[in-house]
Amino acid sequence: MQRPELYGLGPDALEEGTQLIPYQEHWLEANTAAAFANMARAAEDAGLALAICSGYRSFERQLQIWNAKATGRRPLLDALSRPVNPEGLSHARLVELILLWSALPGASRHHWGTDIDLFDANAISRQALRLSSDEYLPQGPCGPLHAWLQANAGRFGFYFPYQAGLSGVSPEPWHLSYFPVASGWLADYDPKALYLILERAELALKPQVLARLHDLVDEYVFRIAPAPTAMP
Repeated sequence: MQRPELYGLGPDALEEGTQLIPYQEHWLEANTAAAFANMARAAEDAGLALAICSGYRSFERQLQIWNAKATGRRPLLDALSRPVNPEGLSHARLVELILLWSALPGASRHHWGTDIDLFDANAISRQALRLSSDEYLPQGPCGPLHAWLQANAGRFGFYFPYQAGLSGVSPEPWHLSYFPVASGWLADYDPKALYLILERAELALKPQVLARLHDLVDEYVFRIAPAPTAMP
């Protein structure tokens, strides 16, 4: 398989030869880490403590998240972040609900180290953070951070890939992508390779996923908000 790291299967982050480097308590793609450090310094001047709550995520970690949601060990949410009772739902509906907020293993942008989930550590602790949309509304603890990122993230090469009406994944005002690198990774992404990976994985709802994989990849991997074409 060419470029297994596209699917979270590359060398372990602790091994040599990976595109990832340690950054604070996380692993990021090297150019992403440098750009984020510059952006964090600028945010600090505005009184914001730009902090990462999720960076690189492996295939195995994403598989754990998927299986936990598919089997009721983690909560399911609808598009408005309201809890959903999984009892009585069809397998197809379960797949759709999971994909609103969580990627298929092998299909997460977090596999690339170019995408990060952010919060304002001056306004809310990591322990209290729920990564819910209301926390990033103007009156929420991360509202000023979100407004600042909307105005300034593009200067550092970052943008929001998950936006209302523009992406299959629900809007995530905490999720930024470093588009100078991530755009190239997306262009190289191969749904056929993902099929072979998932076929061998211990994946909950596997028959339902594989039967619709082409359409799921189109909707939840390739349908994202358009990335800026160049750095400003």
